[in-house]
Amino acid sequence: MRLLIIFLFFLFVVGIQEASAQKKIKLEPGANKATGLRKNGVNYMIVTGNVKFTHKGTIFYCDSAVLVKKTNYLDAFGHVKIIDGDSITLTAKTLHYNGNTKIAQLRNNVVLTKLDQMQLFTDYLDYDRNTNIATYFNKGKVVDSTNVLTSEKGYFNTNSSFSSFKTNVVGTNKEKTLRSDTLVYNTRTGIVYFVAPTEITDVDGNIFNYTEGIYETKIKSSNLYKGIAETESYYLKGNKMNLDDIRGVYTATGNVYMLSKDENIVITGQKAIMNKLTQVTKIFDRPLLKMIDEKDTLYMTADTLVSIDSENNAEKRLLAYSNVKIFKKDLIGLSDSISYFQADSIMTLYGDPVLWSGENQMSGDTIDIFLLKKGLDKMVLYPKAFVASSDSAEYYNQIKGREMVAWFKNEGLEKVNVYGNGESIFFMRDEKTKNLVGMNNIICSDIVLRFEDRKLTDASFLVKPEGKFIPPQELKTSDIKLNGFIWRGSEKPQKIDLLENEIDQEVEVEYQESILNIPINLEKKRKKNLLKKPSKKVD
Repeated sequence: MRLLIIFLFFLFVVGIQEASAQKKIKLEPGANKATGLRKNGVNYMIVTGNVKFTHKGTIFYCDSAVLVKKTNYLDAFGHVKIIDGDSITLTAKTLHYNGNTKIAQLRNNVVLTKLDQMQLFTDYLDYDRNTNIATYFNKGKVVDSTNVLTSEKGYFNTNSSFSSFKTNVVGTNKEKTLRSDTLVYNTRTGIVYFVAPTEITDVDGNIFNYTEGIYETKIKSSNLYKGIAETESYYLKGNKMNLDDIRGVYTATGNVYMLSKDENIVITGQKAIMNKLTQVTKIFDRPLLKMIDEKDTLYMTADTLVSIDSENNAEKRLLAYSNVKIFKKDLIGLSDSISYFQADSIMTLYGDPVLWSGENQMSGDTIDIFLLKKGLDKMVLYPKAFVASSDSAEYYNQIKGREMVAWFKNEGLEKVNVYGNGESIFFMRDEKTKNLVGMNNIICSDIVLRFEDRKLTDASFLVKPEGKFIPPQELKTSDIKLNGFIWRGSEKPQKIDLLENEIDQEVEVEYQESILNIPINLEKKRKKNLLKKPSKKVD
């Protein structure tokens, strides 16, 4: 038993010695010269020429070094090289290494290389072998096969390949230039994580402002929770956005907001697709267009709104398809489709269009609306132009012709000219009693109508007018309607109908779990955590 106890004690002592030896920095054979120096009771080993040290699986090379065995400190100089594992290599001019804390401080021309994946360049780098995190300060640069990123300070986790950049961050590649205050990047996957306001400019001059989201640099695609895409003519944002640079297609979903730079036009909806190559943007799922004017705003809804951009101003236009509704204080309408050319401010309604201005209903196969400073200036209806107004619940005043031109003053209908095949029906009433006196039916080539306070006050019938007066007792059902007349007052939309498509002002969005779960420890006692939890609220 006594011998067994002695033997176990011997093994224990040997184990302690071996463990202690493993903790110490070891000078490997091969150095050209090694000398000893004792100062203030401390022994120093000075080594020069082909110097090699090892410590817990890591190899250190340099031209010369000073090793303090008691404190387990190493100072290395000239062509310093550290090989940590089979993937990490660091080079520098000088090194201070603490064998107890396993922290290496490298200075001057520092380069950290991880296989063929990336390189980090700086003059000041601290490398913690416990966490495998390299920290640089006073400027650094990370280079991989796709991107170059620079910043004042940053971190790189050699295990996870995550980098965090802080202060004056600039990233460049062949397609984009990035600027931010804080950024996270994975050199292995090539994914950029946006955790602070970031501006990206592409080679075409388009600007994108991100707050939360990711950009996959290898496939040139972005997924954003908060961000704004900017083209030559528009700003585009939504709760979530996907930007596919290879296909040139940008998709925004959830409270989409699109703002024209050139005009006071805002388009909203729940989904938008912008094609960068064709410069066509489609907005659908409750789309709403606002043509904003100081006096009165024009609202428009449809199943789909389309913006066509172009370097040629004459080709810039807005389109609306299916179930189109428009509302303006003195102009309300329905149509199957609409086009609006921004250069000449002409809005054209197609597909059974109908408009109401005051008490007047106007229709035709096609209607052109001329806007002057966003206000009504002129309207052309063709062919089969028709104007009608209610005389009573039973009777309607009606005018038809091949083409009509209507002029507006102060947003109200002032004058209408009818050209070709003019025909009209007017119901005459006693001025005092308002009782029906009879009906005038007049046929002529052209007609001129004048209005005051949105009511017809004068009518002139030109070029061989022919008419007849029919007293009330002789009126037949077939007499009181011109061919093609349909009163569509029940279809007239209200402003509240269009505003049902208004987007929400505040929306909840999901956290970026991919960012929150990044396996990199940036929490320092003397520094704030750079990866703060993103806010859930969207402004």
